[in-house]
Amino acid sequence: MMDRIYLINSWPFLLSKIRGVIDELQGKAFKVFEAEQFGCPQRPLRINTAFTPFLHQRNGNAARSLTSLTNDDNLWACLHTSFAWLLKACGCRLTEKLLEGAPTEDTLVQMEKQADLEEECAAWESHEEEEGRPRPQPEVLEGRELSKCHTDSSTLSDCSWNMRRTAVFRSLRHMRQVLGASAFRMLAWHILMGNQVIWKGQDRELIQSAFDVLQAMLPVGCVRVISYSEKYEDAYRCNFLGLSPQAEIPSHVQSSEFAVMIDVRTAPGSNLYPVLFVDDEPLSKYEFVVTSGSPVATDRVGLTILNKIEAALSNENLSMDVVEQCLVCLKEEWMNKVKVLFKFTKVDSRPKEDTQKLLGILGASEEDNVKLLKFWMTGLSKTYKSHLMSSVRSPTSSECRN
Repeated sequence: MMDRIYLINSWPFLLSKIRGVIDELQGKAFKVFEAEQFGCPQRPLRINTAFTPFLHQRNGNAARSLTSLTNDDNLWACLHTSFAWLLKACGCRLTEKLLEGAPTEDTLVQMEKQADLEEECAAWESHEEEEGRPRPQPEVLEGRELSKCHTDSSTLSDCSWNMRRTAVFRSLRHMRQVLGASAFRMLAWHILMGNQVIWKGQDRELIQSAFDVLQAMLPVGCVRVISYSEKYEDAYRCNFLGLSPQAEIPSHVQSSEFAVMIDVRTAPGSNLYPVLFVDDEPLSKYEFVVTSGSPVATDRVGLTILNKIEAALSNENLSMDVVEQCLVCLKEEWMNKVKVLFKFTKVDSRPKEDTQKLLGILGASEEDNVKLLKFWMTGLSKTYKSHLMSSVRSPTSSECRN
């Protein structure tokens, strides 16, 4: 059954590529036909007059081979290469994935993003064909297809460039050691609350590596990244922003309680952390200054998930693999609370008194936890929202009479 579904989903892709091979063969054969007709103008007339279903048998001539029809001695090698690439690209384009239980919200959001990306690519390709632009070469198509098909344990995304990038920060625990416990807590608090995180420095790979590590604390739908820019971008466009040293940050952002800034500065001549950075050559050149307009916010008792994350990171008996799985479980736990709150407030439209009781039952009645839930609500997948909205049944006739 899975083979049948796989073939159905792959059919448009296979059809378009095989059609390209057929068109190329017909084009070569047509050139040979024109050349032969030009060399012998009476040949088509003789063929038509002498044509019978048993022409080749009566004349004793065998049918012409594909190589002679196309006048291409390397035809079979080219066909083999084309079919081998087609099998490879088709197998890499779609992969069967075993899901134990319902897919997570991160998986749903990532699949929606992948579907949107494929639709945009298809629309762009059709637009190019309408304008009469030349068809891309097979090697270009191969790179395009392979760049869309990388999968990992939890997402379907275009990660080929990410895999080639150097990981300056290896993990959240590593970053916590680099920044210090108090600075990391301030940074993590702002991330979980949905505030804008601004990294400013010269090293693009370092900033991108920091974003790759930090965004693991948020649901995929809540992450909006501009990895590097020469000018400041507003918070509604991105909650992770990388800036060059020449970029100016507005004064109201620097003093805002809804933003945190990490200034990556060149360290003095001596190593600031000689023991910690023995093997970390890139980090030994920098010092990190974390500032925010609301430094007191991290002293609150709230944000239960942050306390649990810090407890896992500070426990050296737990490997980073265990910590990563713990982080996945924590995100799913709080995303389930977000789903309940969304249905309770947005779908059922319950009063505020009932909402407060619900938050108490969920263990999220503190102010910071409520803000976190509201921010994470923006990361819910369209699939889940549409499912809830469609499941809201209209009142029956008996209910209307009552």
